[in-house]
Amino acid sequence: MLWEIRLTKTEFQKGRETTEIMEENNQENTQENPQETPPSSEERFLLLPDNQKIELLTIIGEVEGHDASPKNSKTTKYEQVLPRLAHVEHRSDIVGVLVLLNTVGGDVEAGLAIAEMIASLSKPVVSLVLGGSHSIGVPLAVSSDYSFIVETGTMTVHPVRTTGTILGVAQSFEYLERIQERILTFTAKHSRISKEHLRELMLNTKVFTKDLGTLLGGEEAVREGIIDEVGGIREALRKLRELIGEKD
Repeated sequence: MLWEIRLTKTEFQKGRETTEIMEENNQENTQENPQETPPSSEERFLLLPDNQKIELLTIIGEVEGHDASPKNSKTTKYEQVLPRLAHVEHRSDIVGVLVLLNTVGGDVEAGLAIAEMIASLSKPVVSLVLGGSHSIGVPLAVSSDYSFIVETGTMTVHPVRTTGTILGVAQSFEYLERIQERILTFTAKHSRISKEHLRELMLNTKVFTKDLGTLLGGEEAVREGIIDEVGGIREALRKLRELIGEKD
């Protein structure tokens, strides 16, 4: 069934005037409240004196690898993070980086690429684990110069696993062992935990009923030597300013 709608000239004119008024109000609100506009990915920074900036980098959801994650998943895309970190290294007005993590983990290659990039920055970097930083999120959390975790934060250390078809031969196991060794080496190098003890936590059979690994709370992660200190955003910013001052 088709419906025919007819407007008189007066009704049409009133509707157009109402639309114009609404558009003007929206423009005025945007001009009066510019701070309500969310920053783009290239504008997430904190201002310091002398126009210096602290870059804010968020690693959230799943660390996406070479295959795209489902559209309803929150992801961190390495092809966006890596150029951004290169941009941070190049700019002289950016004097430090604050990394905020709440990630379930994800692709090993992508996660290690981001972690290596963060660790190689010449600018001071502080990381803060909020919620959790699991799996490949562990080396990401320790890639900074100093790391924090909130008291209620958690970290899961577990062996490397893969999906899809694999060959049931010794070479497949050796390949996974080599990937796992890369994670162990990087994490131990950038934290206070030894590679041997980290491997013990990774292969622990007493925590999960159907898996291997260890779930660590905030204070446990510090006690085991993975994270430097329990703290929140206040402590993280204070430490970052301290490191920036030492570098200057």
